[in-house]
Amino acid sequence: MRGTTFTETMLGTVRLDTGDPVRRIRLDLRAECEEILRPHRTTSAQVHGRLRIAGLADDPNATGELEISPLARRRIRYRLTFTADGRDFTLDGWKSVSPRHPVRSMTVLPFTLYEDGARAGQGTLRFPVTTGLAPFLVSFRFPRREDAARYAVPRWDGRPGRTEVWYTTLTDPATGTGIWLHHELVAPADGSAPIAHGWAAAFPPEGKVRHVRFGPTPWHSPTHGFTAEGVDAGPGRLTGSAGDFHWNLTEQPLAEPLFTFPRWSWRRPLLPATHMLPAARATYDGTFGDGENTLTLRAAPGASARINGRGNARRWAWLHADLGGSDVLEVVAAVSTRPVLRRLPPLVFLRLHRNGRTWPRRPERSAVGLLGAGRFRARIGLPTWTVTGRTLLRRIRVEVTQPEERTLALDYRDPDGAAAVCRNSESADATVLLERWWGRWRSEASWTLRATAHAEVGDR
Repeated sequence: MRGTTFTETMLGTVRLDTGDPVRRIRLDLRAECEEILRPHRTTSAQVHGRLRIAGLADDPNATGELEISPLARRRIRYRLTFTADGRDFTLDGWKSVSPRHPVRSMTVLPFTLYEDGARAGQGTLRFPVTTGLAPFLVSFRFPRREDAARYAVPRWDGRPGRTEVWYTTLTDPATGTGIWLHHELVAPADGSAPIAHGWAAAFPPEGKVRHVRFGPTPWHSPTHGFTAEGVDAGPGRLTGSAGDFHWNLTEQPLAEPLFTFPRWSWRRPLLPATHMLPAARATYDGTFGDGENTLTLRAAPGASARINGRGNARRWAWLHADLGGSDVLEVVAAVSTRPVLRRLPPLVFLRLHRNGRTWPRRPERSAVGLLGAGRFRARIGLPTWTVTGRTLLRRIRVEVTQPEERTLALDYRDPDGAAAVCRNSESADATVLLERWWGRWRSEASWTLRATAHAEVGDR
């Protein structure tokens, strides 16, 4: 099953009913439909993007719905919510499609602004045909719609010396608390019985990081995901209790799967390990208690991920950064335990999901470059580590800082019995600079995350 995505930009003017002067307005949207767009039917789409009103608003997280029905109902209706000057507004309007004036009716959007249900202003947006038509047409994509639940199913086939991980990281938007849920299956290399274990941790903005472990308990081969005594991680649901911790969360996927390593490595486990996200972005609702505080989560941003392999790398660094809107950055940099590969610098797998596209186009590009040239590089350390790299027309620099007071160190063992230590922070800082070559390097986008990045550095 495939869906439809596209981007659209409109420009215009708006006047508030308070007597303010006419202001310029710009709307940059990305629409995502769950089905193939068919003009003769009515299609619904979720939209998100950036809305700017001169001197009043610049909200990069405007969200809403789009009803596309140019033939069945002869209209294309837009309804978005956004924040302006600390106040919540709704933009509601539609293009009235007319066969007598097809161009004008398809490009002019009269709209009304509402605040708390009362009219607050009105204006008009226009699609710039001369400069906007070509980018609009080439933006159309028809991605395969994949069910995130299929990636929760255990991959272990009974072989010894394997490990499999289900983990979730998120940030409570109300308190700024970072949350980490780690669920792991370990099949020891000596052929002994597999075990299930893991931990939960809370990273409050102020105060000590708290965590609790659960397991080890026997692995009972569930078919839906991970199960241990009192803990369950399955499609769309995370529940558990351990010590004085307890949690009950529902997960709502918001994006397509994101394969940090090559997609084929998930289907065929030829690499020492592989990593992927069943949904590049998700939100979480429910409760999470750490013995001192109980949080009520509403639309908390985060993501779940899966790891399948022979164990941890010799050294590694990991980053998940929700950059706002639909933008996500995922980074894994690692040094293999293999005799020859462990002498090499870290291999970097970097996936920037931005404006509906993932860069670099293939995961191998950041890890090995083109014919060995242009490979991305990582300098792994604490409290700060960096990743830099470039393709032909773009380059990126990522700097991650894990303050000691916001970092949790945990030790555990791989299937071969070797000890490993991870140093994790669900409230790390990160800066990301993306540049593009236009005769010289110019900034294309930049992001700064304060205590909302999810990061880890580890070694064996």
